[in-house]
Amino acid sequence: MRTVAYGSGPDQVADLRLPDRGTPRAVVVLLHGGFWRERYRRDLMDGLAADLAGRGYATWNVEYRRVGPSGGGWPATLTDVAAAMDALDELAGEHALAVDRVAVVGHSAGGHLALWAAARAGLPAGAPGAGPLVRPRVVVSLAGVCDLAEAARRRLGDRAAQGFLCGGPDEVPERYELASPAARLPLGVAQLLVHGDADDRVPVDVSRSYASAARAAGDTVELLELAGVDHFAVIEPRSAAWHAAAARLEALLPPG
Repeated sequence: MRTVAYGSGPDQVADLRLPDRGTPRAVVVLLHGGFWRERYRRDLMDGLAADLAGRGYATWNVEYRRVGPSGGGWPATLTDVAAAMDALDELAGEHALAVDRVAVVGHSAGGHLALWAAARAGLPAGAPGAGPLVRPRVVVSLAGVCDLAEAARRRLGDRAAQGFLCGGPDEVPERYELASPAARLPLGVAQLLVHGDADDRVPVDVSRSYASAARAAGDTVELLELAGVDHFAVIEPRSAAWHAAAARLEALLPPG
């Protein structure tokens, strides 16, 4: 594993992990959750990174500025994710990375960021993250916060969406319009939503509603709803929940 800086700040780094043998079958970008807050870091996704490397993928486990002293939130968190994605273009030649075969996998708030990363191509010029160099082929949202306006209305994570965007939907509607995947549909990218029906952090109906809206907008979306599964089982690499998600990822992004 190699930690690479994609920017000048201490949190603008990502861990590049390559499979033990052979050329990587594809690249999986990992985006951790934690309601965009400072105390949560990319080590939440270390287990998934190791598991995916064992399946033949290269992984890019991204840190980004979060709400708190690092200066994250609007727009810094979004521009960090965009910069981390685009940094793969420079790394591709050195490490034989297939940047035309990229999946983004995010958990919770990272699920939001993964879906947003797929939406970048549709952002207006000048918006944070517009004009991507690298566009994912597949997005996997694990218990993701797919709709920021709905998260704000429900006050999920003790008003985490309001903290992330520095206001509610009625106060800064333009930020919700640019940052919420639900407001950017259609994304034009295949999407897999994995959500347990025992999730008490981000209720499963957030993914259900998003999936319906995305399909109505013309996107290809699969909702894998898991009975009795909570918010964190989906990022436990030994869990049946993660193995189900990984199997679907392999079907959506088979070896090239």
